[in-house]
Amino acid sequence: MFTKTCGRYDVNIVDEDHSARTGRLRRGVPQQMTKPQLGRGAGRPSRRERVREATLAEIKGIARDLLVEHGAAGVSLRAIAREMGMTAPGLYRYVSGIDSLLVLITADMFQELGDAVAAADASVPPEDTDLRILTSLRAFRTWATEHRAEFATMFGPRARLAPETDITPAVEAGRRFGATFYTLFDRLLSEERFVLPDGERITPELARELRAFADTCGFSAPHIPVEAIMVLSTCWVRLYGVVCMEVFEHLNFVMRDMEPLFESELQNMLTGLGVHYRPPEGSTPAAMSTPG
Repeated sequence: MFTKTCGRYDVNIVDEDHSARTGRLRRGVPQQMTKPQLGRGAGRPSRRERVREATLAEIKGIARDLLVEHGAAGVSLRAIAREMGMTAPGLYRYVSGIDSLLVLITADMFQELGDAVAAADASVPPEDTDLRILTSLRAFRTWATEHRAEFATMFGPRARLAPETDITPAVEAGRRFGATFYTLFDRLLSEERFVLPDGERITPELARELRAFADTCGFSAPHIPVEAIMVLSTCWVRLYGVVCMEVFEHLNFVMRDMEPLFESELQNMLTGLGVHYRPPEGSTPAAMSTPG
């Protein structure tokens, strides 16, 4: 995701200006979730269009392989062209430059992560909100630990992009990734599952930052108070922090298996939101029992 820094873009925080232009959340679901549909009279793509799409897909696939192996700094048009048997200038017929290509593959990764979370959510009965939340959050951790290099690009140290780079594809893909979580949190909010914090303790400076967080991530709507955004951001920081420590191996020197810690944080956090915790299938319930 992206933000402006010193006249350039960083690759892992959504730009607030783009969030203002790309719509707002409605009942917890960003408008960008709905993909454009072909009209009734629209025909299938021409052969030239299909060849172009296939070539672009190959370019992105090679770029992602390079990113996984060498990081964002190791992705270059020259390396991709060499792999494809093309000249580097020939790639400009498909992408405007390396920065736009990085945006496209970052968008693809967010789309893939979002699809994994949405599929996990859809595997649970729609009326079982509690299990849907548990399943979706576990799917997020699973994808992150199985795609560490991609996760590092999406959420880790930032690669710089030129300021004229159009980051809209990655911004919208990031919003779609968060849509499942926002929808489920919105349901908890509407059911009054938890008590909101005292709004008087939220300073104007913090309220401003929380609103920016909501606008950027697509969780902004008239019915959502700043106190609810405070709860959501606090929950995200807790679980995201545990996943980051696992992906980046920050606790490897003291902990070999991070899943029990993740589940403990998940249990404690969701209990505070009025969600009934259930341990993963195959785990020992006694080991995951509610504290105290």
